[in-house]
Amino acid sequence: MEFFSQTYVALRGPTGQVQTPADTISRLVDRLSPATLLPDRRAAVLALKGLSRDCKEDVGDKALPGLIEVLANDAEVDADIGKAVLETLHALCDTEDSTPNGKALGFKHSDAILANEKSVHTLFALVKDTNFYTRYSSLQLLSTLLLNRRQAVQSYFLTAPAGPGSIIAVLDDKREIIRNEAITMVQTLISQSVEIQKVLTFEGAFEKLFGIVTQEGGIDGGLVTRGALTCVDALLRFNSSNQSYFRETPLFPIVSQLLQFPPNIRLADPAPQEFALQFWDEQKTLNASLIVGIMGIFVGSKGSTTQVPAFTRCFIEIALASNFPTSLKVQVLRLLPPNINFSLSDITVTPYMPVPETNGEEWDRLEPASALDALVELTIHGEYNGQDGAKRSKEGLDLRTSAAAVFENFVRKEELRLAIVQAMVPPEGSETTKHITPLLHALTLPLASSGGLDPANVTSTQLATMLFSHLLRSSPRCKAAARLIKPEPSHAPTENTFFVPADGAPPAAPAEEEDLEKDPPQSLLQILSENLSLALLSRSRADTSDREIREWDRLVISYLALLSQWLWEDPRSVREFLEAGGLSVLVEAINQTSEVDTLVPGMCAFLLGICYEFNREAGEITRRTIYPILGRLGVDNLIGQMTRFREDDRFRAIGPDNIVLTYPAPVLPTSTNVASRDEAEIWFDWAFVDFWKSNYYAIQRAFSTEPDQTSSKSSGPSAESAMLIESLRDVIRKQSEEVDVLQKKLKDATASQSQEVADLKAQLQALSSQVQASEDKRKEVEKEQEDLLVLLDEVTNKRKKDKERMRKAGLEVSEDEDDDEDDDDE
Repeated sequence: MEFFSQTYVALRGPTGQVQTPADTISRLVDRLSPATLLPDRRAAVLALKGLSRDCKEDVGDKALPGLIEVLANDAEVDADIGKAVLETLHALCDTEDSTPNGKALGFKHSDAILANEKSVHTLFALVKDTNFYTRYSSLQLLSTLLLNRRQAVQSYFLTAPAGPGSIIAVLDDKREIIRNEAITMVQTLISQSVEIQKVLTFEGAFEKLFGIVTQEGGIDGGLVTRGALTCVDALLRFNSSNQSYFRETPLFPIVSQLLQFPPNIRLADPAPQEFALQFWDEQKTLNASLIVGIMGIFVGSKGSTTQVPAFTRCFIEIALASNFPTSLKVQVLRLLPPNINFSLSDITVTPYMPVPETNGEEWDRLEPASALDALVELTIHGEYNGQDGAKRSKEGLDLRTSAAAVFENFVRKEELRLAIVQAMVPPEGSETTKHITPLLHALTLPLASSGGLDPANVTSTQLATMLFSHLLRSSPRCKAAARLIKPEPSHAPTENTFFVPADGAPPAAPAEEEDLEKDPPQSLLQILSENLSLALLSRSRADTSDREIREWDRLVISYLALLSQWLWEDPRSVREFLEAGGLSVLVEAINQTSEVDTLVPGMCAFLLGICYEFNREAGEITRRTIYPILGRLGVDNLIGQMTRFREDDRFRAIGPDNIVLTYPAPVLPTSTNVASRDEAEIWFDWAFVDFWKSNYYAIQRAFSTEPDQTSSKSSGPSAESAMLIESLRDVIRKQSEEVDVLQKKLKDATASQSQEVADLKAQLQALSSQVQASEDKRKEVEKEQEDLLVLLDEVTNKRKKDKERMRKAGLEVSEDEDDDEDDDDE
């Protein structure tokens, strides 16, 4: 009590004098001096902590140097004063303060603390302190400084003696609140700093972070799991060194296991049901999205490892045969690499279908199907065989267009495209194609039933035309095969027209009496021309609502886009289209346009220009037939229609990653529109937009060419040139394949040669060792021989001396010994 009284008197000053906050702060700053006692400094810091909330500017201007000194000298010695000074500095640096000028003061005080590296080094040293409040307050202050001046803190971290070790230690803290604060701080610390990412990686950050994920329950964990996975993602993304390191760790295969997908599954084995069917909530979806993003880093990278095909298989299973949320399916499809190096037809998936009225708790397992069939079905019908296809939500359309993009990437090789198209061609001895594939079925769907135009059928036909365009684009061989397709005449659509690959062929048509005068079967090109004519006729009816007209417009645009890409540089297809009545259909559509209508007449003008430019085959309708029609329509009018088409928002909004547009809101919203606020629509895909922009000016110039002129010089290559270019492409492709084979052989030969050289070097080294050993042995033998000769000489001399003594002593010496001695003398 006496201590508080003395402190109060010291702060109050002379009796009766008014004490201002500035005076109080000045007195408190004097008590921060190292000359004062530790309890006095502690009391002063606590008082300044209280004043920092209301007098942030005065405390920062006068007390900040003293507080930094206390941090450096006393925080490690006394936990209470360390906690107080850290909390005071945190309050001074807080930029989220709602007081006037609070944000600017927070940045100013942060700059003062970061003026030299000593303060930051002290903070990282305090993080290693095991005291709860010291460690927690240090992490809070570091997080605030990183938010305010991230680059400065990062530069000091790299020179801090206790930097990396303190971070790894705090990630291993058993106290949840400290560990969570550490994860938050690490996310900012490693942001856009490759060096810090490398340092923490080699200190064991991956092991600590995945340990946290495992402790929290894996993918079912909460915010802590999300934070740890965010750190892992930041350590790997855009950091090739960490990616290479992570590939070699035992943690790499565990990533897919977090989604319950076995890492070593064989291609022929089905995915486990506990992976395909899971219960999902919002937090689990966010966690799974981070895991999928981490896997996507390696799926799209150039590095080779045995685990990447398992990741790719996992992505395919998620998209085509699971109950994962739609957002995750869209994500995995977009993460699949553009240069797909695996065959979708070789992968078998087992789709699942939710049982109606079970709220997703019961599922039916369908028959296995190839991944390619499932991908086409997903594109054409939508998720779960089109159960919600009529809703046309933006998320659902994103999924279907993403599947279409994967299909486009898969059929980049002409051999694959040609094989798919030839599967629709009637077999030998048959006039029509009996087995109607899902893609061909959607292309030839009847336009409307007695109940009117079905929006789900419109979207299915749109996406089917996009898929078929990917098969035909820039491929004369595929276009030639497509002209031979003659589908079996379709019957009136039933209530459920769609089917899945597990169902086999489409439902059998009801038996009808054969007509004696049966019409010859129509080709696919003729059917598309007829459907285009019917769609243009239906949209012009007077009793059609604005919404239904928009549906018809989307359908017409899809037919026109497919025909434009099909007829480009294909004179035979142009002749067949014109003989099927296509010219009158286009001319009538251009003549009946209104001021509001821009897309349909612009597309019709574009297709008319293609028909005129590439009408090089002999037939009933020639270029001379079309030329006066162009004059009556007006070349300027046609070019103006195409210009307005180019400026339409629905065309300009299309990008490589954005082809799904939000459906326009009604002018007068009603209660019936509440459920359709998330409705979206598709008009074009990016491949067509790119095709149109590349050939727009060529068609404009074609309108002005004379009928007898072979081709506009700037309108692109002729059909013959196209064939020549295609043949050259085939030669280049084959040569590229041969080069790849030769490079592989060269690589194998180099490897074998290197092995042989290594073996020869090993043999040479062994022989050298043997020679050296033999040389050493020879030297030893020579030395032994020299020793023996010396010994023999010594023995001989000794015998001579002994015999001489024996003679002198009068002893008898044998003659043999004399002879030996004489021989020795000689």
